Formats: sequence, C-alpha cells, structure tokens
Amino acid sequence: MLTRRLLLVLCACVLLPVTTASAADKKTRILFVTQSKGFVHSSVKRGDSLSVAEIALTQLGEKTGQFEVDCTQDCAADFTKENLQKYDIVAFYTTGELPIPDDAKDYFFKVWLKEKGHGVLGFHSAMDTLDKYEPYWDMIGGSFLSHPWTSGTQVTLTNYEPENPLTAPFGKDFTLKEEIYMYRHWQPEKVHVLLSLDYAKSPTKNPVPTELGYHVPVCWIKNYGEGRVYCNNLGHNETSWTNQAYLDSITAAVKWIRGDFDVDATPNPQVSTEAEAKAKADFEAHGFTSKK
Repeated sequence: MLTRRLLLVLCACVLLPVTTASAADKKTRILFVTQSKGFVHSSVKRGDSLSVAEIALTQLGEKTGQFEVDCTQDCAADFTKENLQKYDIVAFYTTGELPIPDDAKDYFFKVWLKEKGHGVLGFHSAMDTLDKYEPYWDMIGGSFLSHPWTSGTQVTLTNYEPENPLTAPFGKDFTLKEEIYMYRHWQPEKVHVLLSLDYAKSPTKNPVPTELGYHVPVCWIKNYGEGRVYCNNLGHNETSWTNQAYLDSITAAVKWIRGDFDVDATPNPQVSTEAEAKAKADFEAHGFTSKK
C-alpha cells in the first residue's frame, strides 16, 4: 500500500514558514511506482524503510518545494482509476508485467495521460516494463534489449541540446558510471532525443547486439495528447540518485510536465539517423564486438 516518506519534520517546522492547506494543494503530486515483477534493482529494493530511489525523489520534492511523492510497490491496490485522479505525474522505476487492473490501464492511457498537466517520468528499467503491452512500450519509447554497458562501466553521453532546461544540468558531454540499455521497439519518429551514448568515449568489453542498430538513446521526451513524457535511462546505480545533474534534470522535467515552461518535444528522427551513423562508425573504429 502507499507510503509517505516524512523526513526531517522537526527541522521543517522550525525553518520553514507555515503553509496554508490551499498553497500545499498546489504542489505537484507524484505517484512513484517501484514494483518489480522481474529483476529487482538495488535502487528500488526496500529494507526497513523506503528504497534509495524512493527516498531520493521524496527528498528532492521536499528540498525544492515543487512536489510531493507517494511511493507504491503494489499496483493492484494503488494503480487504480480512482487513485490516479489524485496525481499529476506517475513515475515508473519498475520491471516486468505489472499487475495493473485492466480498467486502470485503459483509463491511464486513453484519458488520464492525455490531460494537460499530467505526465510520466520513466527511470532506468521503466523501459524494461510491460514489454508485451504495446500501449505502454509505445508510450515509454522502447523495451529493454541488452545492457552491454554494465553498472561499473564509465560512459559518456552526448547532449544534443545543452541549453534545454531538461538537459542543461549535464553540460555538453556528461560522464559517469552507469548501466546503459539498448532497446527494441525504438521509434525515432515518435520521440525527441536529448541524450545518447558516445561509443568513442564509452568502451566496453561486452559484446553489443547490433541487429537492431547501433544508436543508444539515453534520454528523450514526447508529447502524449496534452500530457508529457520524460524518460531517462540513468538510475541503475544507487550513486546516480545523489548525482546533482540527474536530480536537477528530474526537477526540470516535473516543471515541464506541469507547464511551468515549454520546450520543443517535436520528434527529431534526424538526430537518431545521424547518431546511428556515428555510432556505427565508432563501433567499427574502436574495437567493439557484436553479440552473436
């Protein structure tokens, strides 16, 4: 069932001004779904309290004053038509075939997500979720194929729009250790790519499956009716949830979804086309091997 991370309550009472109920009601409300029906990532594995990712997103909302977070690992109970009406954003860090009731799926994709001010945040294995359910993978942008770049691999990401508020925190190039996915069901004509893996600066000894192409998108956005979708492959490593650039990008994504500012989310398939050509050339030039 739902849990709310109430942190530093006494300090908040001393340091923050009293907020009226009407003002508090204006904060964006996020339902953070972290249920795993496949691989359970350490970032969303709970012990005696909420997981690393759940605590990080909850604290980010408290620190910025922009949003409040409810966390669930029980879709059958909490991902319902009635409960969704309480929220502005649904965030996914999930795996597998989530037990979302059929009527809730129908409402979520056909009504809720198409409404202005509503949106989705997809973190890491949100793209390894419901891969047999086309409305979901079509919305989220892709389905997990492989991760040749494992959690201890240092990777560099190319930022196509360093002035875009959503990716400005990453600078022109961004380097960190992370697990990076490749995808099936990738549809360049439906997404606006913001970040991609730079093969030339991200060596791996693991074989790379190239039967579906070479380009490795990492962050993208899209419009969904009047709603908005932001996806970022980062978040496998627990350390990513303390990376300020990642957290700042998430904060900007919340503001974008709720309409604080606009950015161009028009699909940019030409970026994927150019990235595919560069990735293939880098693959051949830097000694990568193909997965048989």
